[in-house]
Amino acid sequence: MASSCVQQLCRRSTSHLRSKTSCVTLLYSTHVQNHVAGVRTADKTNAGGDLIIHGNHSIFHTSQRRQQVGVCYYSGYNASPLLPTEHRDTKELTDALSQIKDAQHLTETNARLDTDEAVYPSASEEITDKDASHTMVPSTLPSESSSLRDYVDESETLSKLVQLGVKLWKLEQRPNVGTMLLKLDFQTDVVPRLLFLKEMGVEDSGLAYILSDNPFILKEDLENLHARVNYLKSQKFSPETVASMVTRAPYLLNFSVKRLDNRLAFYQQQLGLNSSKTRGIVARLPRLLSGSLEPVKETLRVCKIELGFKENEIQHMVMLVPKLLTSNKRKLTQIFDYLHNTMKVQHHLIVKFPQVFNSRLLRIKERHLFLDYLGTAQYDSDQPNYISLDRLASLPDEAFCTEVASATLEDFIMFQKTM
Repeated sequence: MASSCVQQLCRRSTSHLRSKTSCVTLLYSTHVQNHVAGVRTADKTNAGGDLIIHGNHSIFHTSQRRQQVGVCYYSGYNASPLLPTEHRDTKELTDALSQIKDAQHLTETNARLDTDEAVYPSASEEITDKDASHTMVPSTLPSESSSLRDYVDESETLSKLVQLGVKLWKLEQRPNVGTMLLKLDFQTDVVPRLLFLKEMGVEDSGLAYILSDNPFILKEDLENLHARVNYLKSQKFSPETVASMVTRAPYLLNFSVKRLDNRLAFYQQQLGLNSSKTRGIVARLPRLLSGSLEPVKETLRVCKIELGFKENEIQHMVMLVPKLLTSNKRKLTQIFDYLHNTMKVQHHLIVKFPQVFNSRLLRIKERHLFLDYLGTAQYDSDQPNYISLDRLASLPDEAFCTEVASATLEDFIMFQKTM
């Protein structure tokens, strides 16, 4: 039985020992009469003997005569002492353990060398094109992240954009934009387009605003960008106006020349204006060229059919307030209904002050009711103490109270609390 356990230990220690090796682990007991029980109940204070541990083998040395008792330890399990079946000389034991240790070291060394050779080939060794194509280059960039800031330190493009003032937090909220930016090369993709915008006359602060709102301009072909700018200039937009339009409407240059031309023709036709007046409206609100046309069509329909404005009245209002073309339909109808049906303001007076449609309905209500409470709500230009819609809606509270209502700000605040 002892011989069988020793053979198992040798086989687990090394697979390279082909010669038959006899390995025996010996445990020295304190007395022959104690046998195995004496080993198990050995006093931990080592009264009469010293405990020495080598790996998985324990040897008790006593001052008395030592009796050799064979014990086998199976790796990974508790030690199981066996009854003595054979004796070994101390020198034979030392030689056997030495052979096991040398075999283990040789096995581990060979395995490590095999692994190193597999992972790290020689620098002078030639490799095939196929092997080269599968070579993995370690990257310092994280494989994935929910924020672009994790890539800023390792990406020249992102770090330069941050220095420029571009709002990466705004861009990372949009799908696929982060991936697109990481694939761009700063020198070949970003720098030429920044220089193009600078040559147009865009200010440094405008560059950050444009890229924060429209990063896709970095993927536009430079020839197309030049063609679109040249078209706008051919329509008699000055270089300064073009630069201002691009800054305030960053997506303007993403549209083809044909689309820009169609947009200008649409506004000129729908509003019945000449090219000069149409150009003036677009220059003041350039997003008319880059936004959807459906809201504009709906606004014009509401003004004509629901609100009852004439074509020339609409032209006048749009020329004064181009933003009226993109106003919310609900807000537009609510303000008109309150002005016309509650305050009894006629169409021609509303046409004179279309800025009122940019105000909040609550602001108009509070001020009208306060004037009505004071008995000074007079909006007819033919009557004395006439109050224009412009002063009603645009003045700050304090100026409104002193100049229009002839009251104090405290009175107006107290009145608001009663509403």
